[in-house]
Amino acid sequence: MRLGIMAMQIAALLPGRGVDLQTHAAHFDHAGLIRQLHGQGFNPIELGGDLSLFVPHAFSAETVAALLALKREIGVTYTVHLPLWSVEPSTPLTPVRLGSVQAVIETIRATAALDPEVFILHATGALAAEFYQMRLPAAAKASLLRIFQAGARASIRQILAETDIPSRRLAIETIEFPFDLTWELAEEFDLSICLDTGHVLSGFPGRSDLFGVLDHILPRLAEIHLHDSPAWTPGAAIVYGQDHQALGKGALDVARLFGCLDEAGWDGPIIFELTTDEALASREVVRGMAPAV
Repeated sequence: MRLGIMAMQIAALLPGRGVDLQTHAAHFDHAGLIRQLHGQGFNPIELGGDLSLFVPHAFSAETVAALLALKREIGVTYTVHLPLWSVEPSTPLTPVRLGSVQAVIETIRATAALDPEVFILHATGALAAEFYQMRLPAAAKASLLRIFQAGARASIRQILAETDIPSRRLAIETIEFPFDLTWELAEEFDLSICLDTGHVLSGFPGRSDLFGVLDHILPRLAEIHLHDSPAWTPGAAIVYGQDHQALGKGALDVARLFGCLDEAGWDGPIIFELTTDEALASREVVRGMAPAV
């Protein structure tokens, strides 16, 4: 199986001592970072669309050309996590939703030349998550969440229409939104799914059985975001900030996860959503717990 890592590494994005952030961003070498991560044995590399917030040239034509040349030189492959900071593709506020869609489309178009294996989309954003966690009567909450799902539906339809990417190359992630509503969108548009292990363990999609979720989505599974978290207990409050831990720090049954994937013959990208040091340590956990893989 292919163990990769996200390129959004804070240590690489923050300036050294005595260098201000704007100067550092202006000289940021995106291809150099990818070369470094690939050199540490990670492949594919997940490019982060949110990098453009702070590094305007992150996906400029020149930078993408450099990333493409690197792909041809060393064999690195890419996936792309579409923007999620500042965007809300499910909001009922139409101008904000349309702006969010445009940000996503621009990232897809900018990176298309790299032929990413898959584009990862948060179909709903922070506002939908906020309403999802509000203490409201069940019927009212269900109606509100359907409104956000309708916004996501309109955005997905527009993204597919304006980019012409095959629907299965767009994977919606298991995030802080009801799993059943996310799954309905995947089936309606024939999308793929990105399984985020830490999110599911933390109870973000509302279903705590990671392996039940895995079994359900396996026919559509295109990518895994791999990190650890304590297991959420149904009925308990969701505690934030406990996911995105190195493997072995939470409740993830690593051996069982890789055993299930191996038995299914699944060979998609597995991306550590961790720092480089955490990912290196986690890779050793995988080697120790799933040596056959």
